Amino acid sequence: MQLDSILSRLQISDLNAMQHEVLNQYDTNKDFLLLSPTGTGKTLAFTLLLLKELEENTNAVQCLIVVPTRELALQIETVVRKVIQGYKVTCVYGGHATKVERNNLKEAPAILIGTPGRIIYHLDRNHFDPETVKTIILDEFDKSLEYGFQDQMTKIIDACTSIRKRILTSATEMTEIPDFVRINDKVSVNFLNEASSKPDISYKKITSTVQRKLISLFNLICKLQDQKILVFCNHRDAVEHISELLENREIIHDVFHGGLEQQDRELALLKFRNKSNHILLTTDLASRGLDIPEVDAIIHYQLPAKEDDFIHRNGRTARMLAKGTVYVLLKPEDNYSYLPEIIDEEELDRDYPLPPSSKYATVYVSAGKKNKVNKIDLVGYFLSIDGIHKDDIGIIEVKDYESFVAVNRKIVASLIQTATNGKIKGKKIRVGRT
Repeated sequence: MQLDSILSRLQISDLNAMQHEVLNQYDTNKDFLLLSPTGTGKTLAFTLLLLKELEENTNAVQCLIVVPTRELALQIETVVRKVIQGYKVTCVYGGHATKVERNNLKEAPAILIGTPGRIIYHLDRNHFDPETVKTIILDEFDKSLEYGFQDQMTKIIDACTSIRKRILTSATEMTEIPDFVRINDKVSVNFLNEASSKPDISYKKITSTVQRKLISLFNLICKLQDQKILVFCNHRDAVEHISELLENREIIHDVFHGGLEQQDRELALLKFRNKSNHILLTTDLASRGLDIPEVDAIIHYQLPAKEDDFIHRNGRTARMLAKGTVYVLLKPEDNYSYLPEIIDEEELDRDYPLPPSSKYATVYVSAGKKNKVNKIDLVGYFLSIDGIHKDDIGIIEVKDYESFVAVNRKIVASLIQTATNGKIKGKKIRVGRT
């Protein structure tokens, strides 16, 4: 394993303590259980293990990675592609075009990542051969059970008759592993109670009446200015209510919940990642399995009933040794046993200016990987336009048939007018607002 080159591609200097321990404890003859908090890098850990199991020159699905959500599937795909090179990787999930997935499966990928329902869809139609699978990874296994995927996972495991290695990950303690997984002799690495794995989080509270709660949230968002913020609600109606307030004040933000179309959910996360917006309003859908780097603050507009959900929400900040702040909005009579006994009050003692608009906005380009277009092509095309400079271009994400580019918000209108109908690698493209 060329660890140095992998770290370079990931732009990190070293593995963390948990990841080192995973590599040190791994036994090729035993199954593996990894318990570690949200945000500690479990995806990278099991991907490094997968490198040890893959065989070269094999035109078959060797590894199946089963996950509870589409967002997690996409996040894992990104990490796997950076770490493992020279092997085909395919991701399948509900809401994605089945025709595209069928075409991607015609030439068997070495690594297949997917949600249980979509994997079974392809399994039932013989789009891949389950008997070639030698390694199965059940990521966020506790969440898959919570979501009721036991029957689907049982069917998948039963179909994969040649499994030699089972790898399970979980962000919560597991008293027992269900029989259907068929884990016998295993190695366990448990970092749930390791001090080095605990996120560096500061807690603050804002106490207000029901009538003042929304204005308290607004004042807090204004006080935090350009910090990157996740606002959690228990229900999508609350998300939409807050969104309406921010929209009326012309504060740039996005929403993320299960009532949105998959395409809209993916775009909201993409714009939050590439810094086109600093504020994401969400339900617990965003509490686990999402790779959202550099979140400065978590705001609990509504607190969850369970402590585990509170912990997983907070795991979106202070990731990978960074620091973060968690704000809880409370009524005077509220009493949540899982909150720290002493929490400092965050003073909101004056009117604060509206937060500034983000530097970037996201534009859509009608070309992607399937058109042989990559990030370098897109940068080159935009820089060939008069008046566009390198620092006007931010993060670029290239999908199968489209790409999304963060560009300086001040030049978006002129850029779209100039850039659309041009050509990249001989293909005429359209450029538009997202």
